[in-house]
Amino acid sequence: MRKCKILIVFICFLQTSFAQQHFTISGYIRDAKNGEDLIGATITVKELPGKGAAANTYGFYSLTLPAGTYQITVNFVGYAPQSQKIELNKSLKLDFSLGESVNEVGEVVITSTRRDENVSGTQMGEQKLNTKEINNIPVFFGERDILKTIQLLPGIKPMGEGSSGFTVRGGGADQNLVLLDEATVYNASHLMGFFSVFNSDAIKDVTVYKGNEPAIYGGRLSSVVDVKMNDGNDKKIGVSGGIGLISSRLTVEGPIVKNKGSFIISARRTYADAITQGLYNIHVLRDTMLNKAKLFFYDFNVKANYKINDKNRVFLSGYFGKDKLGLGNAFGINWGNATGTLRWNHLFSDRLFSNTSLVFSNFDYKIYAGNNMSIISRIQDYGLKQDYQFYSSDVSTINYGFNFIYHRIIPGIITLDGGNTRTLDNKNAIENAVYVSHKYSFTDRLTTEYGLRMNTFTLLGPGTFYTYDADGTISDSSSYKKLQSVKTYPNIEPRASLNYKLNEVSSLKTSYARNTQNLHLLSNSTSINPRDLWIPSSNNVKPEIADQFAIGYFRNFKDNMFEFSSEVYYKNMQNQIGYKNGAVLNNNNNVESQILFGKGRAYGLELFFKKKSGKFNGWISYTLSRTEGKFVGINNGNYFPFKQDRTHDISIVGIYELSKKWTVSATWVYYTGNAVTFPAGKYQVDGQTQYYLTSPNSNRMPPYHRLDLGATYIRKKTEKRESSWTFSIYNAYMHDNAYSINFQTDPKDPTKTQAVQTTLFKMVPSFTYNFKF
Repeated sequence: MRKCKILIVFICFLQTSFAQQHFTISGYIRDAKNGEDLIGATITVKELPGKGAAANTYGFYSLTLPAGTYQITVNFVGYAPQSQKIELNKSLKLDFSLGESVNEVGEVVITSTRRDENVSGTQMGEQKLNTKEINNIPVFFGERDILKTIQLLPGIKPMGEGSSGFTVRGGGADQNLVLLDEATVYNASHLMGFFSVFNSDAIKDVTVYKGNEPAIYGGRLSSVVDVKMNDGNDKKIGVSGGIGLISSRLTVEGPIVKNKGSFIISARRTYADAITQGLYNIHVLRDTMLNKAKLFFYDFNVKANYKINDKNRVFLSGYFGKDKLGLGNAFGINWGNATGTLRWNHLFSDRLFSNTSLVFSNFDYKIYAGNNMSIISRIQDYGLKQDYQFYSSDVSTINYGFNFIYHRIIPGIITLDGGNTRTLDNKNAIENAVYVSHKYSFTDRLTTEYGLRMNTFTLLGPGTFYTYDADGTISDSSSYKKLQSVKTYPNIEPRASLNYKLNEVSSLKTSYARNTQNLHLLSNSTSINPRDLWIPSSNNVKPEIADQFAIGYFRNFKDNMFEFSSEVYYKNMQNQIGYKNGAVLNNNNNVESQILFGKGRAYGLELFFKKKSGKFNGWISYTLSRTEGKFVGINNGNYFPFKQDRTHDISIVGIYELSKKWTVSATWVYYTGNAVTFPAGKYQVDGQTQYYLTSPNSNRMPPYHRLDLGATYIRKKTEKRESSWTFSIYNAYMHDNAYSINFQTDPKDPTKTQAVQTTLFKMVPSFTYNFKF
């Protein structure tokens, strides 16, 4: 921390004489209709091309300029630009409220923070998503899903058919840090992965970093998905929602004190169980067991904020979600997330912005069989974050801060028939980090952003901790008291990116980032499973480390209407986790004896072309990639494909506004089949057929492809009321995509083996009625 302070003071000292001759314009940029912060809205200066600023996560901006007369313009996608002439002879506080554009067609694709950010921004591997911009994309079961939308971007791949789980640039599913208002969401899926926990009605902004994230983020190797909730309307009470085939949702928002504070409450629930109960009650369904079936999820998003004065604002937000799957009290599994964030924004000056956050996160599941048998597992985080943003000049911004997280992992409380209880050893750990980053423009063409994150992870007692040999046998053990340090891992994570503008419409970028990960998910399933187990780094398990290098060419066309980007990346991964043959991961107090350690590498090419506005828009993304691992004891110590390895991945999205009432859309995806291990032969043991397996993941599932179609009909739209219908067809040409392939003996000829393919969804039509008033 002392080194970070010295660096900040040194940078500020170099710029002191510059700052004394300049003045600062600062303030907030918000939506004129509802008071929402416009994250990423930009300020440009007509008289100083290339100079400007962007609003931060809370809509705050700060711009320092020489004294003079300027015309400044505020821009945000889908909003009418706002200009103002100012006489800058002292520092000014200027807030802006932008109204939605009525002349230009609303942009409905992923866009950057400003119209030329594709070329001028320093950050590589970053994508921003505003939920207002995805309303017309075809959706599964009528549920708009931000996690499935980001799967249409290069380098981000779905884990399987209909799944909201994803992998990024060759990393595992657990190597993605998913944040909701700064709180970690450990399992971001409902209904075994077919839906995400994010209700789009409650979400304002999503930013994805593909491993090259700024130093403020840490804890995962592959990506950060930073999700921000709506703050609520501080002008008037509003109600919105939708009724669909499988679920309904309702949102209520309004002012606490007009123009000073607001709230939002958003709820969603599926009702497959209610339909089953209704069919049973009217004697259409006669199966008593199906009448008792539970198959649904619900979630709530709540948030409130209040402006104490011009320098202080507080926020309180929370998420609560639960899935229930089972047959009455006979058996089943329940799982869910809960998060809470209390934040305080404070302005020390017009150039120093502070955010302090207290954060809580919880994920748990319960498996039950009857009233007397159950298994409960839980992971909890308690955190404190302190972030500062210092706008030292118009060419320099410094971010620095620290965070503290207390991790509490309860792997299993097992209650057996008869009331006997067995508890697996709990794990406790503290994770600390300090960081500093500096964005600096040497010239109008050359900009850099570099930073350093220092992370320390400490495993704590109480408990007995074992050391295992290569065979998984206990070789040593030590007992520790409560809060006594068991093992500490310090790590330094440098980050740097560089942007050189070739001209006004094209640039070259390069970046390097090191990330470390101290929480590891143990899973031998091919899809998201609530029973997957989190474990911390320990005396046996070292932190995972990834070093990623990237270089890219970026080009805009036709006044930024079209964007093209190409990135090449290489990622080297250390201390990757694999599993021994027959590994037992659940309900095992010695689970660390079941795992192997190795290394991995991932490399690829990502191409992205998009049209951002007009009656017809959309994008094309293509990824060519390779992901491999190397473990002692697997494949003779040679590299083999990871299960998330896919050679080709293509997504094409098109959206066309037929009229003011109708908008149609289509999405086509294609990707190489998942890497799997198929049997190469079989033999008999005690009359049972056993299969001989070849090299791991040396085979492929069939290639996956499908076409989705969508249409939106605006039934009514006035100043006070809106209503619309959305229609979609998932897998419109009914392609038999393989969800799994199993092998069995041919019943007609025992000497032969059959491959049996399971397909989940032939075609899924859906519709939803949406309303707002």
